[in-house]
Amino acid sequence: MTPGQIALRALIVGFIVSFAIITGFAYTTLLERKLLAKLQHRVGPNRAGYIPLPRRGGGPERKLLAGFLQPAADAVKLFFKEDMRPAKAERITYNLAPMLTVMPAIILLAVIPWAGKINIFGAEFTPYFAIAPGLNVAVLFMLAITSISVYGVVLAGWSSNSKYAVLGGIRASAQMISYELALGLTVLIPIMLADSMNMGDIVAAQADGWFVFRQPIAAIVFFIGMMAELQRAPFDLLEAEQELSAGFNVEYSGMRFGMFFMAEYMKMIIFSAIISVLFFGGYRGPFVDQLPGLGFLYMILKIVFFLFMMIWIRASLPRFRYDQLMGLGWKRLLPISVFNFIFTAVMIVLYEQGIFDSLLKLVGLG
Repeated sequence: MTPGQIALRALIVGFIVSFAIITGFAYTTLLERKLLAKLQHRVGPNRAGYIPLPRRGGGPERKLLAGFLQPAADAVKLFFKEDMRPAKAERITYNLAPMLTVMPAIILLAVIPWAGKINIFGAEFTPYFAIAPGLNVAVLFMLAITSISVYGVVLAGWSSNSKYAVLGGIRASAQMISYELALGLTVLIPIMLADSMNMGDIVAAQADGWFVFRQPIAAIVFFIGMMAELQRAPFDLLEAEQELSAGFNVEYSGMRFGMFFMAEYMKMIIFSAIISVLFFGGYRGPFVDQLPGLGFLYMILKIVFFLFMMIWIRASLPRFRYDQLMGLGWKRLLPISVFNFIFTAVMIVLYEQGIFDSLLKLVGLG
């Protein structure tokens, strides 16, 4: 393929994947509201978009797809809501901050493999289906892009010219930097196990077994760090209503506020895809070698599973105090990540040097 054809294909695939994720973000909000309502024994969205179905023998009508159009109603509300800006806000930075929050979420889609080698309408996607397949530094790219998110939050707080927003931005920077250290060290473990930073190679290395079974501690630490990076409960201290009125976005309204909202739920989907790729086999599953199209289904199922876990945790756990949040990051997760990284590196070197084979022969098991 010529460079122009490669760029055109990446553009088409990028548009399709981005459209699917943006649409998925809208219905992730509905999924969360429905699940929270079920878990907390209350009524969720059940009006917008339902189809009335009569019951036999009379009685109250049944509601098919109750609340299905609630995301559309929320979008219309945000579009037409009055968009106000503080009089003394830093105009350029104030407008730029929501974009800096959304853009990393969309850019991260480039390196995520959604299926293996597949042929769609005569077009062959190799070595796997992704916007930018075969990137040798995909994990490094992912870490670099996720680090940009903190700038959007901090600049939103600073540019709003509000003490509550500034406090929310400061909390965000401290929290995200603290947990990025543990997150970065944990990401090195799948890299060492697969001997590659290519996302496709990491998935291929899990053909004989998911990395979560070899490194459950790393998977748990990554999930906790992911929750802190997303600022999801119980790590949502930068949006603590009791202390900060609403946090870094208190001075935002209309679609500017909607962009922060959109970024959070898009990152929920994307981080669910990333942990699926790094520790849960990505698009791999039963019969995927014979039917490569099943890879899309397996990725969707794994993403929905992790979305359910995030929502379940939000419904169950109370918010941490700020000192507890920082203590968990620095005093517990970081030492665990360092020790686990060193232990994994030593075990890999011993295995490659044949030490384990010698030990097994020594005890008569080789």
